[in-house]
Amino acid sequence: MPVNHPNNYPKLHNATWPGLVGKGSPGAEPVIDLDTMIRLTVEAECDGVKFDGVDLFLFDPHFSIDAGEEDILELARKVEGLGLKIGSVVAPVWPPTGGGPAMGGDEERGRFLEQVRKACLIARRLRELGVRPYGAVRIDSASSVEEWSRDPEGNQARIAATFSDACAIAEEHGERLAAEGEICWGGMHSWKRMLQLLERVNRPQTLGIQVDMAHTLLYLPGYNAPEDAILPAGYDWKDSGTLDAAYAKLTSALRPWAIDFHVAQNDATVFGSGTHDKTGRHCLPADPDGKLDIVRHAGCWLRDERGQVTRKIRHLCWDGCMFPNEVMMKPQTWNDILATMVRVRDAHGWVE
Repeated sequence: MPVNHPNNYPKLHNATWPGLVGKGSPGAEPVIDLDTMIRLTVEAECDGVKFDGVDLFLFDPHFSIDAGEEDILELARKVEGLGLKIGSVVAPVWPPTGGGPAMGGDEERGRFLEQVRKACLIARRLRELGVRPYGAVRIDSASSVEEWSRDPEGNQARIAATFSDACAIAEEHGERLAAEGEICWGGMHSWKRMLQLLERVNRPQTLGIQVDMAHTLLYLPGYNAPEDAILPAGYDWKDSGTLDAAYAKLTSALRPWAIDFHVAQNDATVFGSGTHDKTGRHCLPADPDGKLDIVRHAGCWLRDERGQVTRKIRHLCWDGCMFPNEVMMKPQTWNDILATMVRVRDAHGWVE
């Protein structure tokens, strides 16, 4: 490592699914293939520091959830040959990708759990091959907030039951599940409901939260759950003291459950593209409308109440969902993103 960037943990990863999410459907931009996303990751550089790996969405046309042994071996060889590792993988639990809502009936829940099972099989095999030394299998409720709100307590109980069953599957394969804290998923759309769900399942060794800085920021104003807002109505985002106090309350509640982490920027608006709607806007690191001090606010998640680095998060990931293809195809985009991640690791990382 260069002398001016001594820390080598957490490892730095780039998500490949921004080439898929919000792409490929009628009226949307075309998909960016996996090889291109990996190439853009490999070519990025900051002061001699490179990305350490990639996180994957287990879905065609990037990588099939039904991939066989030869497909897995080929992926492992490709990634290792480029000097990368694989971290977290996303299970395609949503109805359009073969899954079903976690709060649904037996058949729908069965489809959800089958996708989790397939994802855990692939994740375990990549781990056995030595190309995946850390990371989780990402899930969410695959349920809309509107549908959830028709029976909040009943639906919350069903999601918890499905997640408990998913934990049993993950444990069979030696995997952990990271539930994505994002306002578009019913039962996970507010910080209080997210915490309630984790506590109801109560399997902290197996189920935790995936913290995305862009998405979790929107817990504060209470989008989709005004009753759980932490920031006051009409809040002025220039009031940094109120923001920091609200952020401290949020992170204090959810940090103990954090097992996967996305460095990100957010402008406090909601945005959608393709079939993925009403979620947090991922901004470029230097976006003038960004509301986060990325390095400082990352420390609220990566350090404990005493200010000590927790060392729980083994790799950081950047999730650039919803960026236009023109932006994603520019090498400078990834150089700037990597530079931001290096700054986060400089501030809150360690040597191992």
